[in-house]
Amino acid sequence: MTTFKDAPTRHGSGAAKLTIAEILGIVVGRNLPVYFTAYDGSELGSPDAEYHLHLKTPRGTTYLMTAPGDLGMARAYISGDLVVTGSHPGNPYEVLRVLGEQLHFHRPSARELAHITRSLGWEVLRPIAPPPQESLPRWRRLAEGLRHSKTRDAEAIHHHYDVSNAFYEKVLGPSMTYTCAAYESEDQSLEAAQENKYRLVFDKLRLKEGDRLLDIGCGWGGMVRYAARRGVKVIGATLSAEQAEWAQKAIADEGLSGLAEVRHSDYRDVHETGFDAVSSIGLTEHIGVANYPAYFEFIKSKLRDGGLMLNHCITRPDNTRSTRAGGFIDRYVFPDGELTGSGRIISEIQDIGLEVRHEENLRESYALTLAGWCRNLEDSWDECVAEVGEGTAKVWGLYMAGSQLGFERNVVQLHQVLAVKLDAAGRANVPLRPWWNG
Repeated sequence: MTTFKDAPTRHGSGAAKLTIAEILGIVVGRNLPVYFTAYDGSELGSPDAEYHLHLKTPRGTTYLMTAPGDLGMARAYISGDLVVTGSHPGNPYEVLRVLGEQLHFHRPSARELAHITRSLGWEVLRPIAPPPQESLPRWRRLAEGLRHSKTRDAEAIHHHYDVSNAFYEKVLGPSMTYTCAAYESEDQSLEAAQENKYRLVFDKLRLKEGDRLLDIGCGWGGMVRYAARRGVKVIGATLSAEQAEWAQKAIADEGLSGLAEVRHSDYRDVHETGFDAVSSIGLTEHIGVANYPAYFEFIKSKLRDGGLMLNHCITRPDNTRSTRAGGFIDRYVFPDGELTGSGRIISEIQDIGLEVRHEENLRESYALTLAGWCRNLEDSWDECVAEVGEGTAKVWGLYMAGSQLGFERNVVQLHQVLAVKLDAAGRANVPLRPWWNG
């Protein structure tokens, strides 16, 4: 078997072809933290390494070479052309952690790139169709409408959320809650932490029996049902038809139909006003940063004077980076998704005239939430694969494990921002100090 350590350095125009392992060695160096083997018989790293990556086919090389970075790696992995052993596909957290901490990329020189190109040949470097789980690139989504139009937003939500309710039941657990939980301790159960999150939102909004709540982007209706059980009249809105159907059945099963309703609709099509509170839990990521002024103005228009709003969403750790998601997230997880820092969100809320009263970062809680979802996927892997197919299940394992690392390393955060609509005299009419148990 050809090994990288045995191969001579060859760069001239007449040099022999590089093996796949030699090419990888040029890009990442000799100290690979995993054992890599390829279909051409070459290898790199120690066979004693805990994790083994095997590149099975030239198609996998094409994916890696035509989309460098996380998108190419994802394509090769999801298609089955890049096989990882030593790690469960439903929870590849540990292998991603090792690669993230110990893998260091080197930009090849022009001479090295020319040698790599000659070694692989143009046939391998010609782009091919991606795996079927992948969304269209941004420029091709124009057929679905302008970015963040109602039509295009509906298609983006359909891509991510209308996978399978049975699949989500396995991954999310009984709460069917696909947003960050609020952990009181690291050993708290996922279900208890999700219940605590709903309690926290409910208390921050000062909701009580007889109040009216609008829950925008309500998902499977977790917040809707939590509030309705406590006598609050709730309207929830979601662009996912499968979520709305599941939520309406759950509402009926709990005998809450007189208080709660989940509509399959764009939040912009909710015409009722005068709500005591508006909750937005995990929607802001989908609406586009340029649309924040209109979004928060809409929320303000739905509130009575003295009404409270709570915005709960993923954020960046600063306000200076690009708002667009990376290639893998945009094409496989959240098409058209955008993130910014909590400072930008707070500024936009203030600029439309709502008064911000409190904000907090639940970053560590989201890492724990994702770890719980990964465990659920791993524990129910066979059922999940039977429901949605192995490729889609692998997308979710990769996405959730990678996101867990992102929250742990402060690549992303989760902020709750609480604001109030002042009355004509500028009064907030809320207690002087925080009134909830954090």
